[in-house]
Amino acid sequence: MKKILTAALTAAAALTLAAPTMAEDVLLKHKCNTCHDVAAKKVGPTWKDVAAKASAADIKAALEKGVKGKYGKVPMPPQPKAVADADAIAKAIMAMK
Repeated sequence: MKKILTAALTAAAALTLAAPTMAEDVLLKHKCNTCHDVAAKKVGPTWKDVAAKASAADIKAALEKGVKGKYGKVPMPPQPKAVADADAIAKAIMAMK
């Protein structure tokens, strides 16, 4: 019985660690993870790099207008569908400092 309980708790803990947080949900909703990651550089900078270099206002402006040359050669085009969630996106990224 003890082994079954231990296995169940271990599985539950693994699922909890793998599940995205509510803050990450908004990033996944707008498919930000296609070009960005928490720590691994993809097409765009990591969210940790963005959080270190930008303010929440900068992130919101980037979503609305796009960004060119701040993080490398690849520009980020405006993200009009994400503008409605700009506050939540900025908060989620700034939390990754």
